[in-house]
This record gives sequence, C-alpha cells and structure tokens, in this order.
Amino acid sequence: MPKSSFVDFKAVKAALKMEQVLEHYGILDTFKGLGDSLSGPCPIHKGTNPTQFRVSISKNIWNCFSECKHGGNVLDFIARMENVSIHAAAVKAIEWFSLDSEVMTGKSDGDEQEAPPARPKVSSSRPSAKVSSKPEPEKLTPNKPLKFRLEKLDHNHPYLAERGLTQETIIDFGIGFCAKGMMADRIAIPIHNSAGDVVAYAGRSPGEPAEDNPKYKLPQGFRKSLELFNIDRAIKEPANQPLVIVEGFFDCMKLHQLGCRKVVALMGSTMSAVQEEIIRKYTNRNAQIIVMLDEDEAGWEGREDIAVRLVKYAFIKIHMFRKENMQPDQLTAEELDEIRSCA
Repeated sequence: MPKSSFVDFKAVKAALKMEQVLEHYGILDTFKGLGDSLSGPCPIHKGTNPTQFRVSISKNIWNCFSECKHGGNVLDFIARMENVSIHAAAVKAIEWFSLDSEVMTGKSDGDEQEAPPARPKVSSSRPSAKVSSKPEPEKLTPNKPLKFRLEKLDHNHPYLAERGLTQETIIDFGIGFCAKGMMADRIAIPIHNSAGDVVAYAGRSPGEPAEDNPKYKLPQGFRKSLELFNIDRAIKEPANQPLVIVEGFFDCMKLHQLGCRKVVALMGSTMSAVQEEIIRKYTNRNAQIIVMLDEDEAGWEGREDIAVRLVKYAFIKIHMFRKENMQPDQLTAEELDEIRSCA
C-alpha cells in the first residue's frame, strides 16, 4: 500500500484489539488480567514494574503511568512501539493482521481518492494525531439566567473543609450547604455563564450518597453541556497564561485556590461541541491549554478526544498523574506550579 494512501483510522482501530497487538509483539503473556484490565511492564520504554502499564479491554485503550506518561488507542501504541506516524502505524497494522485493505482505505481498486489534508504538527507534549469527528453543536435554547439566588447557605459545613477549601474560596465561589428548597441537604454550587450570569445551581451530596441517591443534582431542564464552570473568571486572566481544563467543580475550585485562576471544569469527562466552541472563542494559535482530567478510564478516553479536537486552535498539553485514580484537587501548590511552568 503506498504511503500516501488514505487510511480509515476509525475502521482500523475498530478491527483491532490491544490483546492482538500485544500478542503480535510476543508480550501478551507478560500481562496479568484483572476484570476488564490487563497490567504489566511498559513495552514502550522497556519498563520492569508489573503494574505501570494498563490496558482497558472494553475501551481498547492503554496507559503508561511511568516514564511514558502517555496513553491512547491501538494505533497510538503501534506508532510509539515502531517510532512512526499514526498513518504508518495503520499501514503496518493492515499488513500485519491481513485486514481488508479496501475497507480500511475507504476505496476499491481503480477508485481515485485524494489523501486528506495534513493535520497540524503535534509536539511531543501533545497527543498522537487521532482522527476525531467533531460533534455538531447542539441546537438548544441557551440556559436562561436565574431570577433568584439561594440565600442562607451554610459556608461552614465540615464537608467543605474536608475537601480542602478555605473560607476565602468558599465565599468567593458562593457555595454552601443548603438546608431546604431545591438543593436541600446538599452543597449548592452556583454555575455562571461566560457573561457572569448565574444559570443554575448544582447540588453536591456532602459525602458518599446512598446507592439510589446521585452524587450530584442539577435542575430539570438545565444543560450542563452548554456551560463551562468558572469560564466567567477564566476569560479575564492574562492571555499568556495556560488554560487548565478539569472535570469537576471541586477540582476547579481547589486549583483556583492554589493560584491557578485560569481554570474551567467540563462538569464531566467529555467535552461537548458547545463547550469546544466556547474554548475556541477565547483562545488562539498562541494559546496554551493543559488538559488535566482524572486518572481513570473515563479520563484517559476523554482527554485524548479533547486534546485532538482542540489542537486545531491552540498548543495542547496532556497532564498525566503518576497514580491511577488521582484527581487535580489532590495536587499541591508546588506540583501545580511545576505543571503550569512546563506548559
């Protein structure tokens, strides 16, 4: 297959499993299975720790928590093992596993098809190039500003101290325990749009809720996919500072408390098309963005998709935590400063 041929990356990834690729390299037997995961030494940097490299079987992704500090899909893995581009990795995979070349290239013999335009070059601190179809912006009515404010919130609830928030941060974000009303028995967190209007309150259960009780409660009709938590503050920060993207409210508030004021939360591990447009509106090609999602399977998958979509607009850095399940709100001020200075 000529190197210039168009390759359907999505089709190749769908046709391959990480177990097949590990077996191709003769290293599958060095991995141990536990439920949906495989763990073993990292074959990319030739590690020896038997738990430093993880594979999610159901999601078909991998992650190295040691020297590589990277993760991705089957093509990302082959590309790193062979030190080649994603396109070259896909071509190798088609040959190695005798995949249907017509399906994988999206054309049959005799058909002429131009190769897709080249994507922007991605530095070593950016993710490997991955074809990610941009979802269409949701055609929804914007969340309307609220005509009321929740009063008499308890800013001294012990749960807030347990989460490491100071009184200054608590007051600054206007959060507190709500005794009655729509957010009764929850920590009420106001959500602002980019103009600074309060469009909703999120209610967080103080502690681990019962199985039938969700951890977070949002008002009926509110669409969190149309907002970015803390965007109204973040856009006021200097343009030369990196924008940090996290998942949750408390991640955002804790980083803000540690001095990282240019931080927004997706309110989840995925980025909607509307959220992408908001970020694009307030960034440019010289802007820096740090994607800092939780170190778990949802975070691995989410950060790859987010980074590939945003790389068209700014310089992207993915931060990987050294320990599985670690979250941004567990960082110290020194660790956060080091991450931001390296952006």
